[in-house]
Amino acid sequence: MSGILRGIARIRTAPALRGSNITQRSNLASKPAKDPLGAAETVFSLAVFSLAILAPSGWVLANLESYKKKA
Repeated sequence: MSGILRGIARIRTAPALRGSNITQRSNLASKPAKDPLGAAETVFSLAVFSLAILAPSGWVLANLESYKKKA
């Protein structure tokens, strides 16, 4: 009985799932970085990310009154 159920399950599965063996490879580094980041580079990158996130919301909040008048 279980053989029959397995046969039915094989027929019903999608063709993409039946015969393909998809292997995923990820690029993992097991060694430390060749050139470690310094404090100045870290501070600069954090400042750029913060500016990219906070500048648009600050612009909207600074001009909120003009947006209210237009709507």
